[in-house]
Amino acid sequence: MRCVVTGVAGFIGSHLAESLAAKGHDVTGVDKFSDYYDPSVKKSNLASLLASNNFSLIQKDVCSLAERDLANAEVIFHLAAQPGVRGSWGKSFETYVFDNVLATQKLLELSKGLKLKRFIFASSSSVYGEMGLAPASEGDHTKPLSPYGVTKLAAENLCSAYYKNHSVPVVVLRYFTVYGPRQRPDMAFHRFLRAATEDMPLTIYGDGNQKRDFTFVLDAVDANVSCIEADCVGKVMNIAGGRSVELNETVRIIQRLTGKTLNLVFDARQKGDVGNTSGDITLAREVLSFRPKITLEDGLKAELAWMIRK
Repeated sequence: MRCVVTGVAGFIGSHLAESLAAKGHDVTGVDKFSDYYDPSVKKSNLASLLASNNFSLIQKDVCSLAERDLANAEVIFHLAAQPGVRGSWGKSFETYVFDNVLATQKLLELSKGLKLKRFIFASSSSVYGEMGLAPASEGDHTKPLSPYGVTKLAAENLCSAYYKNHSVPVVVLRYFTVYGPRQRPDMAFHRFLRAATEDMPLTIYGDGNQKRDFTFVLDAVDANVSCIEADCVGKVMNIAGGRSVELNETVRIIQRLTGKTLNLVFDARQKGDVGNTSGDITLAREVLSFRPKITLEDGLKAELAWMIRK
């Protein structure tokens, strides 16, 4: 299968492209190497892929792609986006609109002229907003609490419009807090593990009692790959770890794994942060045979090992 992965140098994108290449698919990666975090980190994510005979790289912004760049594509995995809830306020919202909304529309527009089997869009649990304690299901009301979530929901709606009006074979996957090796440096577990290994203070926003449904990156990758063959066109599916865990509990796990006592500093909850996340994965289980395989403790061990090797 000829696959395109946008955002290929990022955390999830690089793992996905590696998995596809290892399965024998021809993979074209697209990435502009933005400076949201150190571009050299992204380049290191591609080290093994660049040595693969069935991988090629297009260094472009998604909005700059032309149909000739995608001419032979059969499956597009659209992961390129401006991430981060807390950074999406104020002037920077323009970047989120360009990278998350306009880029998705441009890619969907190009896809109208392609003979695609799948267009798989990486969305976010942020589209739900406050979830309460019950697991969110795909039919629940969406009311994002952050500008970032607003852009991801707008992109989802674009996907739906192009599916219904132009038959672009769209699938939407809503990720719940993906973690693991190569996680972005601004994300919680990267910060937690860095604080432990370098004996630095760790700031937690809120009281630490908030819960998150954590998804190991290779489980998220498996869900994407399953979309190639599954009967899933037109569907929106949650991709989550299967249980919610308090942040304070994750701190205890990290202290146990590292043998360090973290110096915790508690600060006010940040604008756009939700109290709890929990994803109902019944639909993904039925359609994709999705079953998270990696426990939180084993996933954190893998991320810690990666950080130590860096």
